Amino acid sequence: MPMELTQSRIQKIWLPNDNRPALPRRSCGPQLANSPTVIVMVGLPARGKTYISKKLTRYLNWIGVPTKVFNVGEYRREAVKHYSSYDFFRPDNEEAMKVRRQCALAALRDVKLYLTEEAGQIAVFDATNTTRERRGMILNFAKENGFKVFFIESVCNDPTVVASNVREVKLSSPDYRDCNSADAMEDFMKRINCYQASYQPLDPDDYDRELSLIKVIDVGRRFLVNRVQDHIQSRIVYYLMNIHVQPRTIYLCRHGESEFNLKGKIGGDSGLSNRGKKFARALNKFVEEQNLKDLKVWTSQLKRTIQTAEALQLPYEQWKALNEIDAGVCEEMTYEEIREQHPEEFALRDQDKYYYRYPSGESYQDLVQRLEPVIMELERQENVLVICHQAVMRCLLAYFLDKSADEMPYLKCPLHTVLKLTPVAYGCRVESISLNIEAVNTHRDRPEEGKKGPNPLMRRNSVTPLASPEPTKKPRINSFEEHVAVSSALPGCVPQEVPSQLPGQPLLGKACLRPVCHFLKVFSLLIFPR
Repeated sequence: MPMELTQSRIQKIWLPNDNRPALPRRSCGPQLANSPTVIVMVGLPARGKTYISKKLTRYLNWIGVPTKVFNVGEYRREAVKHYSSYDFFRPDNEEAMKVRRQCALAALRDVKLYLTEEAGQIAVFDATNTTRERRGMILNFAKENGFKVFFIESVCNDPTVVASNVREVKLSSPDYRDCNSADAMEDFMKRINCYQASYQPLDPDDYDRELSLIKVIDVGRRFLVNRVQDHIQSRIVYYLMNIHVQPRTIYLCRHGESEFNLKGKIGGDSGLSNRGKKFARALNKFVEEQNLKDLKVWTSQLKRTIQTAEALQLPYEQWKALNEIDAGVCEEMTYEEIREQHPEEFALRDQDKYYYRYPSGESYQDLVQRLEPVIMELERQENVLVICHQAVMRCLLAYFLDKSADEMPYLKCPLHTVLKLTPVAYGCRVESISLNIEAVNTHRDRPEEGKKGPNPLMRRNSVTPLASPEPTKKPRINSFEEHVAVSSALPGCVPQEVPSQLPGQPLLGKACLRPVCHFLKVFSLLIFPR
């Protein structure tokens, strides 16, 4: 018998009429038909692993795939409050090696919790993972839990690039908070040498031929891809092959004020108002003052962005993907008219602005999918000015600033203002520049009933779990200093929650290093003199 279907009022999609809940929030992006994936970073220190981890996580979250980074270095800093020197990373430092292993196991246990209990789809295990023994441990863990594994190895032997990365990122690490730059640089280079002796690169031609992996060589000069298993892995590969680390600036702005803006109408294809034309001329002057080499200018295919670009006297490229969100039956209407003629639609959009789809139109969720090719090309380019529209600009800005789906539709993108985005080590610096031309305010604040805060499953921050409120977060592992138990040997640790055993080794979690801490504290006084 044909199944009865009911159309979701917010998303305008058909659902089985069996009282099942509406589409879960985790399904806002591409659906993974297969098991969750653990992305395992591989490489020596200062090879850009954390940069890749955070950037990839930001992209995956933006397209709607819940992803989180698990940085083993952060677990180690929680266990070892006072870093002393590179001696901690020497392969013959047995006690420190035990601590590092326990930290890796603690991170893996949190990976399991995230993928099985917190609606995560992808976990990025950010560590050096330079030995086959460590990678084998991760593969066994994934096999036991039914997770896929995809390795990303960053290889770079250019000493100039490595030294630059150390100066720009590593010297500001908490490990070197009270250390001068010269001493910190020397210590970190010795730390790299500690890993170098035991480093076993991925070998896709022989030992690792059955693994799914990508090797990123010399910061993207060359790539080696092996056994891509599914759609999401292919998207990861495509993304990694498009990003670069060259200095550049991205400028985002809306078109000049339009005639429809003056009338309070949404959508449509009206031309610029007189003040909008003044902004176009002011934008031309601003661009000239920036003195940018080979600036690319992109517009939508709508009249108001093209008129704005024409004033620049520069070549520009029109993108249909940059057109404003399609308001469907509400195109060319004011919000007051929508409230009067479509009261239910008006109320539904205020309930969930990201997922709400205009009848015969689009949602912000649709817009993100439409803009993915634009993001890919922005990542490939250097200096670009994008002249677009309010909803489009919000989506692009949410990608660069790692904003959630809940925040995205309410980001402020005023007319006649340029946002200057400068990529930095692990994020993006934004500068708002008003060109001092008056314009109407088209921003609508979040309704009062919607200001209770985002659904925790909607948060996309690459540091915070998607499903645990921030105030109740617990330390992932206990520090040496906080533990006072007496122990004369290194006992096994049984997690208080549901355990997951690795071959020959218990899997530790957020509070499972307690039995080992006092034993290691004694050695820490010798290993890390204060």
